[in-house]
Amino acid sequence: MDVEDHHKGFDGKCWQVHKFGGTSVADAPCFLKAAAIVEEQIGINHDKVVNNNTDSPDAVQELKPSPSTAMPECNLAVVVSAMGGKPKVTDLLLQSVSAAAGRDEDKVNYCLQFIQDKHDRCLDILFPLNESNSDKSSQVASGLKQTITKDLNDIRDILKTVSLMKWQAKRISELVSGYGETWSSQILSALLTKRAEERYAKSNSNDDGHNDREEDEDEDFGQSFTTTTAKEKPTHHYFRYIDARRIITIDEEAIKDGAVCWDISMDKMEKVYEEESIVTFGTEDSGEKNNSKMHFVITGYVASNTQSVATTLQRDGSDYSAAIMGRLLEAALISIWTDVDGVLSADPRRVPHSYVLPEVSFNEAMELAYFGAKVIHPKTMQPAIMGNPQIPIYIRNTFNSSFRGSRIFTSSTTHTDRDRCVCGFSSIDKMAMVNVEGSGMVGVKGVARRLFGTLESIGINVVLISQASSEHSITFATTVQQAEDAKIAIEEEFHKEIKQSHISAIDVVSPCSIIAAVGDGMHFTTGVAGRFFSALGDAKINILAISQGSSERNISAVVFESESTRALRAVHAAFRLSHTIVRVGIVGMNEIGGSLLKLLETQRNKLRKSFEIELQVCAVVEDGNSSDVVVLKNKTVGGNGIDSITSSVYNSITGGSSLLGASATSVSFQDSLADIAHIEPGGIDNMNNFVSSEDCANSVIFDCTADEKAGEKHLSWLKSGTNVVTANSSALAGPLEVRNEIKNIERAKKANYLREVTVGGGLPVISTLRALLNSGDRVRRLDGVLSVTMSYVLHRIAPPPGNIECSNFDESSTKGAYRRDSSISPAGGGMLAKPFFSQAMREAVALGLTEEDPIKDINNEYTARCLLVLAHELGMDSKYDVKKIQSLGESLVGQDVQSYSEIELDLDAKMKDRVASAAANGCVPRHVFSIDVKTGEISIGIVDVPQTHIFAMLPPSCECVRFFTQRHRTYPLVVQGPSAGPDSTASALLADLLNLMRKTGGPRPGELSRSLSSSILS
Repeated sequence: MDVEDHHKGFDGKCWQVHKFGGTSVADAPCFLKAAAIVEEQIGINHDKVVNNNTDSPDAVQELKPSPSTAMPECNLAVVVSAMGGKPKVTDLLLQSVSAAAGRDEDKVNYCLQFIQDKHDRCLDILFPLNESNSDKSSQVASGLKQTITKDLNDIRDILKTVSLMKWQAKRISELVSGYGETWSSQILSALLTKRAEERYAKSNSNDDGHNDREEDEDEDFGQSFTTTTAKEKPTHHYFRYIDARRIITIDEEAIKDGAVCWDISMDKMEKVYEEESIVTFGTEDSGEKNNSKMHFVITGYVASNTQSVATTLQRDGSDYSAAIMGRLLEAALISIWTDVDGVLSADPRRVPHSYVLPEVSFNEAMELAYFGAKVIHPKTMQPAIMGNPQIPIYIRNTFNSSFRGSRIFTSSTTHTDRDRCVCGFSSIDKMAMVNVEGSGMVGVKGVARRLFGTLESIGINVVLISQASSEHSITFATTVQQAEDAKIAIEEEFHKEIKQSHISAIDVVSPCSIIAAVGDGMHFTTGVAGRFFSALGDAKINILAISQGSSERNISAVVFESESTRALRAVHAAFRLSHTIVRVGIVGMNEIGGSLLKLLETQRNKLRKSFEIELQVCAVVEDGNSSDVVVLKNKTVGGNGIDSITSSVYNSITGGSSLLGASATSVSFQDSLADIAHIEPGGIDNMNNFVSSEDCANSVIFDCTADEKAGEKHLSWLKSGTNVVTANSSALAGPLEVRNEIKNIERAKKANYLREVTVGGGLPVISTLRALLNSGDRVRRLDGVLSVTMSYVLHRIAPPPGNIECSNFDESSTKGAYRRDSSISPAGGGMLAKPFFSQAMREAVALGLTEEDPIKDINNEYTARCLLVLAHELGMDSKYDVKKIQSLGESLVGQDVQSYSEIELDLDAKMKDRVASAAANGCVPRHVFSIDVKTGEISIGIVDVPQTHIFAMLPPSCECVRFFTQRHRTYPLVVQGPSAGPDSTASALLADLLNLMRKTGGPRPGELSRSLSSSILS
């Protein structure tokens, strides 16, 4: 923590105020932790704390202190809440009053006895009996127990009156509920006093025996005790218990929560300070006073009214007590110690990647607090703001005391970092929108006054107001509980206008949530509202109402409550406060799917850094026919790297797979991986239920199969709002109705259907075609080679002349960039120099270029599917289907042939003659497609092309597409390269998704490259 300037405050001293909430004093270990923090602030060592097992005889353990933020010259005012935990002491006290009003004596006794036992257990641990301090510890513990017992007896007497009258008076509730703070404050004061005396006695003892030693070094912690030289005595710290009712005075009639009477409170502060000084130091000045410091341990929550009657400061009263004491003492800082690390950029339960804001302005903190942030109440900041000078407030974690926390003061990080002009997001749930609408409201004066005056008269709290400039409607937000009362009151007030149809409707929409973007840096920063509403739109969030003040510090939008978490995550990521979360499903654990899963795992950290997206693999299914699906157990996205299905997790669940490179794993490690995911029934039919989520705006399913059953699911996934990235062309090669529905979904922007890989594998064929069309060019014709299998086989049986010479030249001239494909070289691997058709086909199968039965390559079905996808892009698919395209071209076999083995020998003879015939004319046969846009003709077939033609020279297992356009008629645009290979295809699938995320939500550009390796980012 950056220590504040040593501001001199009350009585010319430097003061700090530290407030410990109920969770910080929930039990004995918490009290000891709080005591250690207090001691750390004034530069004295704490050396022991107890563990969380309060029943253990070894409850006291050594504790290494957090890095010191000590200000030894400061005096402290420590404000303490009642003991927390489950249940809280304050809640038990209020329950006892309610039980007494209901004459439930058993419940009263239970509550009070629970309170007694809770404090007794705590005191027994804090003040243990041992040989060295048995008498003193016993006296302290006994005295505190007697005080608590006496107070509980007083409460019982009060509750007897409540039971007799059957009336739970507010004044009695406030009196009884304030006892918890008095007990916890006395316990902490006694604990600090005991530790200070022990330390002071130890220091004096060291001083007597070691006058020549200036410091006694703690060997374990490396920090020094209080200075104990012969010339200088150690500082003695006194901790005085103060009942805040002696100081803080409020005027209950001023406002609902009471207004502080500052002049009266200051007079009392001076009086109490003088009294406690006399008790501590006596009336005469002495050297003891000069070497001593007096600190206050003060009750939170409680106060007195102007008639000196006990009362409370209501909700978050202990924080308010700390702020009041901070102003009275003119403190250098106020620290609120709680169970969170500081003010967060969003609710971590709803936005897992939210983070602590190091600097927040008072205005930002008030906005965040008003819109649901639970860390600090707006009224707590009022005394700090009113102080002269203003007092910074720190929010810190008792259980992570080394962390700096958040500083709430005059400035914010949004002032210095314009790129992050929004400091955080907050929300209010369980709201209702009330809309008053009618033509009779236009231009009529006093409508708004009557409307809101009516609401005020019945105590309706209006949270947000929105009015159209036409004055045709007024919309406001209130709580769900108050909405119906508001509607009834409005109908009564405007009954004449409703009867005359001047007001046509009074509608209530609930439950709703208000999402608020908060940041001082939004002022005069253009584009903030655009980014805010674009993020909600991209997340498919319907906005019911919007509101923004002229201060530009807050933009609010009303959404349905069911969509609020998704909305928070979307806007949080849009302003770069967290990564964009994408939930991922993978269909098909073939070579492509396995490569994709490993790629997502290895590139995850780089994707976070380059694209600011978090890809979480939530579900994996083996193929379209699988009856099971591997599902992530924990659906919450975190940052620990074990919140996504990896190849190791998948292998552990399914028993291992050679496709994923499974290796021998220890049983214990496999068991731990099995805790990450499990198997659910349903297979592909249940896939989308595990991928899509109401709380996440982005979800995607990768289809790595060629299964028609998987392709049939694409439309339903898209309709549900899940994006689909597919290597499977069966959906776009299906019925015309399905293709048209997919087109309609894309036009309506319900979801994205990314299909680059369906044509050309890893080649950018579809994206190039779209770029040409979108740029205003007119496509006239497409032709080329799209069957990897036929490209390889025909190249092997009819190689072009000069092929080896070209390879030799590239190898020698490219300085290692070119690598010869030795896998198909007859010189290596024992391959034939010029094989038969069947022999070349077996080579293609062995290389993984086709299925075991390549009949769909030979009968043109695979190529026909690709052409139908291209025809769909060109708007030519209405008259075509796969079978029709197959029938239009020359095929080596008929469509009725079911197996390659049936025609294998016939094809050898047929293709031998075809190769010889083509060679006689200086040509080679190649498998060529064409799409003529002007005539609307599509064809596929074996075509004899000149030996020097680009199709003839096409390397084996490569594909090629030529684009003849209005601008590229003489020299067509050519896309050429290898499409086969699982790594290349997996890279292309991921690149498709990254291009989408970069357009919709990725604030940082990333550079993509396609290669045969699994690394696609550079």
